Amino acid sequence: MIILGIESSCDDTSAALVENGHDILSNVISSQNEFHCKFGGVVPEIASRKHLETIIPVVDSSLENAGIKLKDIDGIAVTQGPGLTGALLIGLSFAKAAAYAQNKPIVGVNHLEAHLYANFLEGKHPPLPHVGLLVSGGHTGLYFVKGYTDILLLGQTMDDAAGEAFDKVAKLLRLGYPGGIAIETIAKQGDENSVELPRALMKKNNMNFSFSGLKTAVLRYCQKNHPDFELSLNLDDNSMVRDYNTLPGWIPDLAASFQKAVIDVLIKKTMIAKKITGSNAVVIAGGVSANQRLRHAMAAACDENNIEFFAPSPVLCTDNAAMVAGIGYHLLKKGETAPLDLDAVSRFPSPAYYFD
Repeated sequence: MIILGIESSCDDTSAALVENGHDILSNVISSQNEFHCKFGGVVPEIASRKHLETIIPVVDSSLENAGIKLKDIDGIAVTQGPGLTGALLIGLSFAKAAAYAQNKPIVGVNHLEAHLYANFLEGKHPPLPHVGLLVSGGHTGLYFVKGYTDILLLGQTMDDAAGEAFDKVAKLLRLGYPGGIAIETIAKQGDENSVELPRALMKKNNMNFSFSGLKTAVLRYCQKNHPDFELSLNLDDNSMVRDYNTLPGWIPDLAASFQKAVIDVLIKKTMIAKKITGSNAVVIAGGVSANQRLRHAMAAACDENNIEFFAPSPVLCTDNAAMVAGIGYHLLKKGETAPLDLDAVSRFPSPAYYFD
């Protein structure tokens, strides 16, 4: 059973073909970073226009790479949300048109659940159930994954997502976009124990997150200790450091300390989730899960607690259609299909809480 996946929730246009929910036949991703970096973040209107330009070439490339004709697929899975409405509509419109033209079943996929599924697309698959940490630019949450499509919410961010905090701190320090890559790169040169920064909501058994205060703490530290450094406080100010070698020494130290503060919280909450659910496996997913410092620290924490640890390849951490096709296979196999008036949902309702 071969499923065509379509992903266009934010600024990556992707199409993939996955067989039987696990075997990736092709996975083509077109990034828009070069169009958004000068703005310090994703511009929704630009994202939508770029999706419109690239969706057909990306699908054609995916089909060609897999050596498959559109008429030979068994179904279509498309990201329905959450995400940018205009961006989502491009993928949905193409998927519905293709489903109608080829008389194929179509199913809408929850973008967050698709990220959690990415670990089932390669190598050793994680056991079920397990704890899933989804950490990206727009989302940070802990989930109890009972089955491929049976997922319960444990806790989530109360304000900024971890990736959003990375982007905002990088912009504040004029380090460029995407902020996660910039912070991780510069942090390698710094001392992660040099600046004391807060870790919010670290109470016993609390599985929610908050990163807004950490971002503000970075701002206050700069204003107090380095008042001569020109911070990027204006939303329209998109100037950035072009040569990291010209950075004052305290910035790598601050970047490393900030990164460590985020990672400490993510690990602490994940270990709480493991204890409460009794799970023996932890999975990380989403764009920030490509961060090597996070991977190493989480792997060490899991090893210390005798837990299996799983993380997808970096290409499957970013937004991609393989994860959409993979989980779409299981939905279609269960008989779940969507009508051709399937619409975008910018904010999906949260899954039921584990404690319910």
